[in-house]
Amino acid sequence: MRTFAFIVFLLFCGYSLVARWYFVCQVRQLCTEVQEDVRLQTLSLKEGDKMILEGYDQFAFAPDSIQPRLNADNHNFLDTLATILEADSSKSLSITAFFRESEKDLQPGFFENIGLARADALRKLLVERGIAENRISLDHGISEDLDLQEPVLFELYPTSGIPDEFDKVQFSFTNMTFSDANFEFDKADFRPTPPCVLYADSVKTYLDLNPGKTLTIIGHTDSKGLPKYNKDLGIRRAKSAMEYFRELGVTTEIKVDSKGETEPVAPNQIKGKDNPSGRQKNRRVNFVIQ
Repeated sequence: MRTFAFIVFLLFCGYSLVARWYFVCQVRQLCTEVQEDVRLQTLSLKEGDKMILEGYDQFAFAPDSIQPRLNADNHNFLDTLATILEADSSKSLSITAFFRESEKDLQPGFFENIGLARADALRKLLVERGIAENRISLDHGISEDLDLQEPVLFELYPTSGIPDEFDKVQFSFTNMTFSDANFEFDKADFRPTPPCVLYADSVKTYLDLNPGKTLTIIGHTDSKGLPKYNKDLGIRRAKSAMEYFRELGVTTEIKVDSKGETEPVAPNQIKGKDNPSGRQKNRRVNFVIQ
């Protein structure tokens, strides 16, 4: 009898262990191995060829995610960067964020790609630390690394004085830029993409609430073709965009301008060879609200 009772006890214990494992591991999913968050310690801050900060943990972005996954070292980097900017108002910051090839068709909000949205998310973290938004410009690029182990670059540049070889782009609500994806090749007809449509609708609402503000639309081109032709193409594109805003019902003052090929944001050529990605960045329309 005692042997039978002992066997029953062992069976009950076995059943309890199996039931507990099933509930904890299968139902609650609490047995999944936690992967260590290992990052490259290659994050840096440069000013030209000068290294200002180095050796910090890289930021991390999950696939299709705009918000960075922050650790203590990332917060330390942002705190230190904010302190540097606060101490020297003659310096501004450029944030370049990258995205995977698989993410290239994502268009979050006003931004034409997820790289710009990621850079803006980091800019917001610096704004929360007291840095003025207009001191931070944004840029983007496609990474060949599927794991995106180095997703961001930070670089200081002079706020004023001798201009940099390439212009800086704000990508903010009052100083927004869109690429030539809104125009057919060598054409001036404005055909806004979804992010641009969303932005235009928001601008109309903003201008309705702030009738004293003005909108300036500036056309830019790459360096292909004659300078005079590019200047004219830029103004025709700016005027076409202005007509779109008028059709939306914007009644405030709208000015148009063209910089043609004179203010590139990226090289049109690299070592004498054509640079399609750079030229694509240079073909743009800039909307400035003042």
